[in-house]
Amino acid sequence: MEVINDLLELNNLKIVQNKKWFNFSLDSLLLSNFANVNNKMKIIDICTGNCPIPLMLSTKTKAKIIAVEIQKEIYELGLKSIKINNLDRQIEIINKDIKEYYKEIKTDSFNLITCNPPYFKINNNSILNSNIQKTNARHEKYLNLDDLFKISKKILKNNGKIVLIHKSDRLSDIMIKMRNNNIEPKRIRFVYPKEDSKSNLVLIEGMKNASSGLIIEKPLIIHEKNGEYKKEILDMFKEV
Repeated sequence: MEVINDLLELNNLKIVQNKKWFNFSLDSLLLSNFANVNNKMKIIDICTGNCPIPLMLSTKTKAKIIAVEIQKEIYELGLKSIKINNLDRQIEIINKDIKEYYKEIKTDSFNLITCNPPYFKINNNSILNSNIQKTNARHEKYLNLDDLFKISKKILKNNGKIVLIHKSDRLSDIMIKMRNNNIEPKRIRFVYPKEDSKSNLVLIEGMKNASSGLIIEKPLIIHEKNGEYKKEILDMFKEV
């Protein structure tokens, strides 16, 4: 069943969701906050889902945003989310496989790629969800890291950036595959559920054809010891 929810407390934005499939997560907010944007950019969001990241970025920039989602049902939620917020002129959502769609895009087209990709590899030991939409969103069935950075290498402008959020234990894979595609890791921020926990997520920015030089930002801690959100996270709810 479809529902219309507030998109946190961001500019009275709404988002159309279907709880049988998935709801947007805190990951989208963290990535949107991590991305540096301006009004002169051309932005593409890959694996956009029901469009939370483009919606959030629209509070930070007037730049044109292309959003790409392979699953028809999820694409339709994103399309409704864009329309209900009257953002049709800024955000364009496309229902295609990015591995095919990028072939239609001119080389050196975008200043910024954002992506909250599927986190998990598929192998003989993979436990897949019976809900096909959730499986496709969480596992590398349609897009893996090799695909993502191959695509990024083509469509990013020189010194263009890709920012993504991923599992911390995949960081070495990410950095190697970035460099294999002429994308230099430039900025990293580790995410921790609590102060005394191990990092479970990482935010990373890479730049095409850049020189080496990596900044490790201060840790991002999500929860207080009592389970409540940290002030930094609560502030993100109001302003990306």
